[in-house]
Amino acid sequence: MSSTKTNKLKILNDPVHGLISIPNSLIFDIIEHPFFQRLRRVTQMGMSNLVYPGANHTRYHHAIGCMHLMQKTIRGLQSKNVLISEDELNAVCIAILLHDIGHGAFSHALEHSIVNGISHEEISLKFMRALNKEFNGELDLAIEIFEGNYKRKFLCQLISSQLDIDRLDYLQRDSFYTGVTEGNISAERIITMMNVVDDELVLEQKSIYSVEKFVIARRLMYWQVYLHKTGVVAENILVNILKRAKELASQKKDVFGSRALRYFLYNEISPSNFSKTTLNNFAKLDDYDVLSAIKEWTHHEDFILSSLAKMIIDRKLLKIEIQEKPFTEVYINKLKTKYKKELGLTDTELEYFVFGDRISNQAYNTDKPIIIFTKKGKLIDLAKASDQLNVQVLTKKVSKYYICYPK
Repeated sequence: MSSTKTNKLKILNDPVHGLISIPNSLIFDIIEHPFFQRLRRVTQMGMSNLVYPGANHTRYHHAIGCMHLMQKTIRGLQSKNVLISEDELNAVCIAILLHDIGHGAFSHALEHSIVNGISHEEISLKFMRALNKEFNGELDLAIEIFEGNYKRKFLCQLISSQLDIDRLDYLQRDSFYTGVTEGNISAERIITMMNVVDDELVLEQKSIYSVEKFVIARRLMYWQVYLHKTGVVAENILVNILKRAKELASQKKDVFGSRALRYFLYNEISPSNFSKTTLNNFAKLDDYDVLSAIKEWTHHEDFILSSLAKMIIDRKLLKIEIQEKPFTEVYINKLKTKYKKELGLTDTELEYFVFGDRISNQAYNTDKPIIIFTKKGKLIDLAKASDQLNVQVLTKKVSKYYICYPK
């Protein structure tokens, strides 16, 4: 069918925001691009569906939701006489649409195992630059905003700050799909209360309770969902599976995988050699490659790889203990000695089964404050504007320590 006949102003039905319209043909073409379509096969929440069975939504859902909220936000600011051109509106919508395009399979696991030293933000930028070439420079402004280099600071803040569009969508979406109502914020209300003063993104005073609820919701979602102990242990096992597979591949052993996955297992990928070929292979890699490989690896002759793979497939995970204070050396060594003997492993091999670290959560960071615009025209930090102590309390970084070992 010739492209002239395609209706590019489509409407999508989103369970969280309702009807979402695709604003123009450029954005439609970006969404239709294979790079973006890959996000349908990358879950938004990694292994969280082992805890919350409903958490199967994808990065694609989230990106489209962000674009929708961004459109609403800009239209709202324009109605308050903030001058924003159609080019800027388009660019900021593209920037938020593509902000997560560099996420690997299962969201964060690849970053810590088979693609080293390069973050998903950097990969997102590589995708944006590649798309920009294809679209003859039409993404120039979007990239400038995404990188935080655009002269109008508030547009960059809408992409990345403590109260950005990304967070407004994922808190509401993840709360909806997990069924954890504590995370349910009113993104609509917060967006309606946004304004721009001296090129800074601010929130009008009457939004203060909604913003407080947003900060608290974020804290609760972190402890209850994103850092849930079962999710933490599953994510760690997944990282260890990929690390082990890469280790075996580096020893020239045969490790099953799709073409894209084998590329990353059998090649050392770093920022210096992340080429166009690497990007194209990355664009073909998603949750399906990783999961089908893990299913196959349950039969691998390597004891470590097959044991870890079975844990994920059968959901028979390692035991995890979490506490406020670090675990003592004595306790850690006792566990290591016990399982080293039981499993007959070397010290380095044992690290796949007995390991620990810490998890941290800071709901509100005063270094990059959310600014409240008072009725008297003053600009103050949310932590000072709030008449409740809770926001002040939430500025403290809370850490917990965990250790994982076989049951």
